[in-house]
Amino acid sequence: MKLVELFKKYKKGIAVAISLVIIENVAWIIEPTVFGKVIDAFIAKSSQSEISIFLPLFLWIGVFLINSGVGAGRRSVDQRIYLNMFTQIATDVARIAKEQGHTVSKTAARAELSREYISFFQYRLPEIIEQAIAIGGAIIALMFFDWRIALTCLLIIVPLSFITKLYNNKAMLLQKTLHDSREQALDIFSTNEPERIKQYYSASAKNEQKIANWGAFNFGVMRSFLLVIFLVVLYIAIDIDDFSTGSIYSIVAYLWTFVTSSEYLPELLESWTSLKEISGRLRLENA
Repeated sequence: MKLVELFKKYKKGIAVAISLVIIENVAWIIEPTVFGKVIDAFIAKSSQSEISIFLPLFLWIGVFLINSGVGAGRRSVDQRIYLNMFTQIATDVARIAKEQGHTVSKTAARAELSREYISFFQYRLPEIIEQAIAIGGAIIALMFFDWRIALTCLLIIVPLSFITKLYNNKAMLLQKTLHDSREQALDIFSTNEPERIKQYYSASAKNEQKIANWGAFNFGVMRSFLLVIFLVVLYIAIDIDDFSTGSIYSIVAYLWTFVTSSEYLPELLESWTSLKEISGRLRLENA
């Protein structure tokens, strides 16, 4: 079972869900720029009474309502689309496992593991799109303020990519061991031996802890790089350029967006590597 195959099979529902995610997050990434204009308009209004604040204010309200309205609707539509997908996927996995003559334990475990496909499509895929829009949108927006700020953020992607690849390789091996053990869960419980059950969960906990440790290491290194970005950008924005109050707000908002989206990558990668391992496992089953 491949992600590409699932995309093709459920393309209409997935396309609707992804479109809503894109609309919601494009509106969200535009919002700091628009709100910065609102701040500048209010400041200018205090000294020049003839300046109107209504246009930037209504523009910001419009962007905010698009972001909020589409976001609310998406969370309802997603559930309907992906629950139907899971029912079909779990049924297919169970049918193929039965044809291959797998044990009940292995069949049940793989049907349950297939839920991660739905978790990926319903939660992780939107999050990946959100973070991509956030990181890319923040860099593009910062370019309009000062190209040096955008370049600083862009350059930091290189070491982050290297760290990400290292984490991905380590996590894949650990996820395989973890999924192997889950396929034995029902067999372990069927023995009715508390000691074996304890050993099973202890071994699973050790693997999950190793994944968490690598995630923590990755997070810490990324935060160190991002601190450098924050200091450099703030220096450019405050000491070198003569920005208005609203522009400084927008720059800080985009910078914070870039930082928080980048530091969220380890968690997204853990889900992605887990799904890749499951996908390979189910492909072997179907062979």
